[in-house]
Amino acid sequence: MAEITLNLVAVPKAQAYEELQQHVKAALAGIDDPIAGMATMSCLIHHAFGHLWTGFYRVVTPGKLLRVGPYQGTLGCLEIKFGKGVCGTAAEKGETQVVADVHAFPGHIACDARSASEIVVPVYGKNRELIAVLDIDSASKSTFDEVDRRELETMMRWFQE
Repeated sequence: MAEITLNLVAVPKAQAYEELQQHVKAALAGIDDPIAGMATMSCLIHHAFGHLWTGFYRVVTPGKLLRVGPYQGTLGCLEIKFGKGVCGTAAEKGETQVVADVHAFPGHIACDARSASEIVVPVYGKNRELIAVLDIDSASKSTFDEVDRRELETMMRWFQE
């Protein structure tokens, strides 16, 4: 790893994720600590794509409450209830949420007013229990698509291994 972080903003998305996946695997080789994994992935994803906010909300009360974990960006919301906002919806449903316009999402929680679009991916642990959600915010509308969904879901499988 010549670089600690990659800047993949100008690289075609599929190729960028391929490079990022390799970088994440190399950085986390031999590591099995989920918090270290969250911190490392937050950093690498954030800097690779230049997102507004990239990080994890950890499950602290199963089925009820998420609390901010490792992240990159401005101050995040400290706690989010299951079923509230994009993160709480992803946690409650156990499904990735791709939101082209957060202002059109019912109950959106505006931790940063600059956020325009968002993707939230459920993160499952070794026993298939929900341990967190990965939350990525962009200052531009319609930033995230099915490529992001597929690639980020694949990346989050690291926590099950």
